Parts: sequence; C-alpha cells; structure tokens
Amino acid sequence: MTKIITETPRLIIREFCLSDAADVFEFNSNADVIRFVPDDQMRSIEDAEQVIKDIWLTEYKSNGYARWAVEYKATGKVIGFCGFKFETHPAVQANDIGYRLLPEYWGKGLATEAGKACIDYAKHHLQFKEVLGDVDVQNTGSSIVLQKLGFEFQTQVNHDGVLHNRYLLTL
Repeated sequence: MTKIITETPRLIIREFCLSDAADVFEFNSNADVIRFVPDDQMRSIEDAEQVIKDIWLTEYKSNGYARWAVEYKATGKVIGFCGFKFETHPAVQANDIGYRLLPEYWGKGLATEAGKACIDYAKHHLQFKEVLGDVDVQNTGSSIVLQKLGFEFQTQVNHDGVLHNRYLLTL
C-alpha cells in the first residue's frame, strides 16, 4: 500500500508508486508544466518509471522524503507533485520545495494547498530548519505561490545561465 503523507480537503499527498507512471508522464511531458524546467521533460512512460524508481522511491528510503504525488480526491487522479528534495546543484545546497500541477488545475489554489500541507508535514516530521524555493524569474505564478506559503525573497541566483529568484522559509 502506498504511504499517505498528509491530506487536505481536496488533496491526498502520498508517496509515488510505479503505477503512477502514466500520470507522471502526463504532467512531466506537458509543455506548459515544464516551461521553466525544460530539462525535466519526459519522452516516455519508461522515463516516468525511471524517475519514480531511481529518484523518488530511492529518496523516500534514504531521506524519508522526496517529491510526493498530489492526488485530486474528487477523481483519484495524480495531478502533479509537491514536496522536498535536497538540492545538490552548485547554486543550491539545501532542502528545496517543488511543485508541479497539470494546467487544468492551475488558478484553483491547489499548489498553495499542497504546499501548506507539505510544509506542515515538514514542521512536524522532518528536521528542516529552513526550506528554499528557487523560481525562474519569469515564472511569476510560482513566485506568488511561494509568497502565499510565507517564503520571503532573498536574492537572485544563476542556475546554469537562467536567473532565479530565491525565496526562504524558516521553519
């Protein structure tokens, strides 16, 4: 059985499992969803299976957390992810929050709802002192979500030639 991390009125936040591969492929191959992270685009369900197995399931075991599936309760469909990872990019050496939802779920407060639930979980179950959120400067929607979650702008950083706004939340 898949481990449920937390729930909100509209969402179940849970660990991914291999049977989620088609949904993971759907949101990670959508041009609008990955517009600001084009290197994350998936080209096949096998790519999705590999990310689930080699990254998320591995990080659940080694860290106790990773990106989690965001399941829409009304339909039971995985509509994206939200959660944390320890970012090892040279520009970032910290726990980072990330979220990604299918476009038809944008503008409904779901990213904020999922983010709040994940942050609350981190406050009670993880040993984080702070969480970073790095957002492409052009991704204003994601910056708004971080601000709604209580993150404060810190600085701008260069991620491989792409300027990002860095936000910080102290837990």
